[in-house]
Amino acid sequence: MLINLKKNASSSEVSELRELLDQAGLRHCISRSEENVVVGIENNLPETMMKELQSLSAIEKLTQTSTPFKMASLSFKSEPTVIQVGDVLIGGSHVALIAGPCAIESEEQLVECAEELKDSGVKILRASAFKPRTSPYSWQGMGLEGLKMHKRAQEKHGLLIESEVMDPRDVAVTAEHVDILRIGARNMQNFDLLKEVGKANKPVILKRGMSATIEEWLMSAEYIMAHGNHQVILCERGIRTFEKATRSTLDLSSVAILRTLTHLPVIVDPSHAAGRGDIIPALSKAAVAVGADGLLIEVHPQPKQSRCDARQALSPDEFENLSEEVKVIAKVTGRQV
Repeated sequence: MLINLKKNASSSEVSELRELLDQAGLRHCISRSEENVVVGIENNLPETMMKELQSLSAIEKLTQTSTPFKMASLSFKSEPTVIQVGDVLIGGSHVALIAGPCAIESEEQLVECAEELKDSGVKILRASAFKPRTSPYSWQGMGLEGLKMHKRAQEKHGLLIESEVMDPRDVAVTAEHVDILRIGARNMQNFDLLKEVGKANKPVILKRGMSATIEEWLMSAEYIMAHGNHQVILCERGIRTFEKATRSTLDLSSVAILRTLTHLPVIVDPSHAAGRGDIIPALSKAAVAVGADGLLIEVHPQPKQSRCDARQALSPDEFENLSEEVKVIAKVTGRQV
């Protein structure tokens, strides 16, 4: 059940609604965004309660929905969401290219990579300051100093920047330094992190967990939206199967399925799915052909020297060739890079 409040609803009217729901024993969550205030309730309501709610002057619309994810569903919003970051659009008729190194290694590395990617249509540079690693002995990234490098480099190359955030305590400082926050696969169900990111006024790339169902993934998006942030970009990055030829199995069917379930934009990360550079072009083209709203690809000025995930990093020249092919496929599908 979703309750849309009028834009001019007063705090006393909101309090009146909350009191009514509390008295009825209905668990609810209020999502406050710049556009509106939406109250989500886990279950649909009986007719008597619906009539009582309809009598409240602050309510604009009541939406009964059977899906567990409310605000992420098509019943909440039927037209596709297009998220604008600066002058870049993600969703709709646009295919966004997000590329860059796996991890921030130096300011010079970021500037060099960004300058080489500009000519390939990239407008968002990816690079992580915090690195979740399987081994506690592996390099964990540059942390806050890396974020500062990211921001200083941006002043030179001018691209939008994104980075992963892993800890609820780091959300505020990360949001100060980047244009887009990213939640990695390992943190898809870190609910405290999702709540904190929900309070941030920054777009969020939410990666699918390596063993997550599509519904679980959408419920994680719902956590972010229910806490006020509706700028969620879903990212398919492959799931764990028995196959060992790739790092993960890229589930492109999820892109098509999500089109029937949600209005949120969907991008694909072929780099982490493949774990190897030679098949990333093929996976990227397939992703755009099936309808992905963008690609998140690892590119390093000198791939063999990358401090992490070197096998899956493309060189700038390799990415340039790939981007030209992607532009053709995007045009065929009625979109543009």
